Amino acid sequence: MTPITQDIADARHIKRDDYVSCTVAFIDCKKPGSDTKENYSIIGPGVTSSADQVINLPEAHGFNIGAAAMPHGITNNLHIHFTAEVFIVQAGEWTFRWGSNGENEVTGRKGDIVSVPTWIFRGFTNTGPDDGWLFTILGGDNTGGVIFHPEIIREAADYGLYISTENSLIDTSRGDAVPPESGRIPPMPDEDVADLRDVSRDEMMSRIVAADARDFKPAFIDQALSTGGAQIAPVIGFGMTQNREHAAPLTNPHGFSAEWLRIEPGQSVGPFSVDEKMVLMMHEGQLRLDYADGGSASVEINAWDTYSIPGGVMRSLTATGDTPVEALVVLSGDHRKRPVFAPDVLDAARAAGLGLDASGFVAKASLLPSYRRAG
Repeated sequence: MTPITQDIADARHIKRDDYVSCTVAFIDCKKPGSDTKENYSIIGPGVTSSADQVINLPEAHGFNIGAAAMPHGITNNLHIHFTAEVFIVQAGEWTFRWGSNGENEVTGRKGDIVSVPTWIFRGFTNTGPDDGWLFTILGGDNTGGVIFHPEIIREAADYGLYISTENSLIDTSRGDAVPPESGRIPPMPDEDVADLRDVSRDEMMSRIVAADARDFKPAFIDQALSTGGAQIAPVIGFGMTQNREHAAPLTNPHGFSAEWLRIEPGQSVGPFSVDEKMVLMMHEGQLRLDYADGGSASVEINAWDTYSIPGGVMRSLTATGDTPVEALVVLSGDHRKRPVFAPDVLDAARAAGLGLDASGFVAKASLLPSYRRAG
């Protein structure tokens, strides 16, 4: 594999200042109380209905990373997704709603993660005192678009807004022609709204991983080394942890895994590789990514930044600031991911008394058989 050049490494780094908002991303963009929301498409083909939406890194990853920024009191209205939708509260306090008319509510705060089931209406409001920010993960490269609540579609027509059957926003105030009924998405019939699955509060609460409920444990084979010891707290699915005691709270298929990675100042992880593309969503701290693929590319990643690492590339991650790094690691696929550490890391770990068992989990080296079966 050709080493990653510095130019390529930099191009996969989406800094906070690189995010480009779109205020006309969806059909509710002119509704009072929703008209100042800002939508962002950061990684992946995107889900927006607007041709004005800028996507920072449109490369397919098997999932999409986006964001919503909203002042106090602003609402993102009820809508349906066909693939997994996960909210990561980066800043503020949010009220999430779900149900056929948004009759259920739950509050999310900084560091909380909410995974909403598919095929139910959901919406959210910034109910905190300040501007708020949500990162989002949507499953799949093609998310299938969005179905807005019938009342939102009817009201949008009063403002000259329609959604075409190709999921494009039609705005008659900009000179777009009103599409024929056969060419636009109609309001969902009331009987179909009534038939949508009822998600109880208990079920929804089981799909929230609060910041204070994260289960951080040492994650990797390098945990006994002087600069090792990084921890993971699983959130969704089978991630890359090498700790057999880890168990993700959310296990239904999402099309991706998500887990919190915590690296204390001065600690490093790696060098290691994983087959899958890896996205780092930086929550707090400062991180240096060094490509260990024979080149010399290196990137400094700060809080609120997003970074995509190609699959199969050796890399190391180092906390460079005075505070711990906390980043959400997103990897494509519902399967378990298998990090492969550099031989010198494995040798040093074995000298410190640790090895990997046949399942790829950390174990005492003295308990691991040294023989191999013939054939």
